[in-house]
Amino acid sequence: MTQMTERSPMLPPERTRTLALASAFLRGVAAAGLGLGSLAVLVTVLWISSPYPDSGPGGALRAAAAVWLLAHGAELVRPDTLSGIPAPVGVVPLLLVAGPVWLAHRAARDAAEPEEGRRRPSQAGAFCAVTAGYLLVAAGAAAYARDGSLRVVPDTLAFPVALVVAGAAAAGVWTAAGRPFGPLPSWSPLVLQEAVARTLFRDRAEAACRAAAVGAAVLIGGGALLVAVALGRDMAAAQESFLALAGDWSGRVAVLLLAVSLVPNAALWGAAYGLGPGFALGTGATATPLGLTGTPAVPHFPLLAAAPDQGPATPLNWAALAVPAVAALALAWCVVRRAAPADAPRAQAWSPRETVLVTGLAALGCGAGTALLTAVAGGPLGSGALAAFGPVWWLAGPAALGWMAGIGVPAALLLRLWRLRERGWAWRRDADAPEGTEDTGGAEDAEDVRGGTAGNDVDAVPEAPEETGKPRRWWAPWRTGEPSDSTVQESPAGAAAGGPAPPGGAPEDDPGFEPYDFLPTDPWHEKETREARWASLKRGSGGLMADFPARIPAALRSEETSEQPADAKPAEAKPADADGRGATP
Repeated sequence: MTQMTERSPMLPPERTRTLALASAFLRGVAAAGLGLGSLAVLVTVLWISSPYPDSGPGGALRAAAAVWLLAHGAELVRPDTLSGIPAPVGVVPLLLVAGPVWLAHRAARDAAEPEEGRRRPSQAGAFCAVTAGYLLVAAGAAAYARDGSLRVVPDTLAFPVALVVAGAAAAGVWTAAGRPFGPLPSWSPLVLQEAVARTLFRDRAEAACRAAAVGAAVLIGGGALLVAVALGRDMAAAQESFLALAGDWSGRVAVLLLAVSLVPNAALWGAAYGLGPGFALGTGATATPLGLTGTPAVPHFPLLAAAPDQGPATPLNWAALAVPAVAALALAWCVVRRAAPADAPRAQAWSPRETVLVTGLAALGCGAGTALLTAVAGGPLGSGALAAFGPVWWLAGPAALGWMAGIGVPAALLLRLWRLRERGWAWRRDADAPEGTEDTGGAEDAEDVRGGTAGNDVDAVPEAPEETGKPRRWWAPWRTGEPSDSTVQESPAGAAAGGPAPPGGAPEDDPGFEPYDFLPTDPWHEKETREARWASLKRGSGGLMADFPARIPAALRSEETSEQPADAKPAEAKPADADGRGATP
């Protein structure tokens, strides 16, 4: 009985694949239904608690469906207005976006995550099935909300609703696969494929992405701080607008929840204000650190009480410019922590060119992220003066790029120099570096050290400087134009001792003489390494490989014979096998 319950039924592969795709499809439907149901319950509770509801339960559910689609980026339209002209609602509460995105991500991750004893669909199949199930519920919600007080613009269901759902599902499938950075597709440029295949490129790209995220987070946090300070100064105006919007406690709870869901939007507005372009308070007014120009069309809402007053700016308004400056310094510090690590020798530090390149890429990523976030933080709230409301993304993005690159790049170079200063500071750990190596700070030097020079048990000692005054780098003699090691002739003393002669033919008793160490040879063709490779291939072949050992090519055998010392005894020949094959020496 236990074996019957633990063993899955024997089904054809086609039927098993179909069941796995159906399960992924139902996961997408369940994720969408859970998000829509949670918001519908909240709206229904507020409708029940309202003493004077404007519509019945059907109207409340239609409003909940419309708000749920608004959380995905859809644009809504209010058909019932005083002017009779439908008014668009394009400001997306960013806090509401977190719920649907997390549910779609979780559904795709669970659908694509391998589980013991159960067949899972392919990554592409899981992505398509979860996205299709989620979008099916979204289309039904849009059709249901068509007759409500808030209607969905059909064009926005494809963009950005479908794009948001597909992005969340793709992130979930990628997470289930372990967040790999696999090779690029075959149609991509070969140069880019080779660059992505290098570990060094991945390290630099990871550092740039991390620094861009840190810069954007500090920028948004600074914007939230600006909004909090402004609300603290005008707390009376914010309280007055809050009490004027609703007289009963259920209405005030609804206004409070809406204000909380718009807090990320307000933080992005503050970030755009600190960057310089500011934000629009209608089609005829713009708020910048230099002042508020035009006539604003500000509706009564608590968060809008933080908007600056009309007239020229004061030094307190100019202090908002410190927000992007601090964000740029944070971006530079994040890059320098990888460019000059505290627990690594100075030889492994990035070159100034690499530091500038990674900082510039991080600034570019921060600018692109700021433009994307400010684009969704604002939008129209009407067809007249409120047709433009919020920050302008094509101004905020380049402004963020300019701040991050203008301050971040010089700051990164200065911080790199500060962290690579003279010895005596504990966190530099210069003693861990190979003795005698020259500290150039270049990327090529670091790669040489990481490539095996610093990790070997060879005491690297530089040679004496040339007549030109430039020290010779013992790991790269070609950089100074000196002859390679193979051209150095052996002295009689060195030949007798079995080692090379000192450079320039200097005797060993010379007080300025220092021994020269050769780099270790490649152990790929050694006997023990070949036997280990052969045993590993034999174990993994499943019995397909022969039992006789690997043959040594004639060229390699001759090389091994020539490398043996003169006084070494030749290996004893072993008798041949029955088939005429001799054992490998």
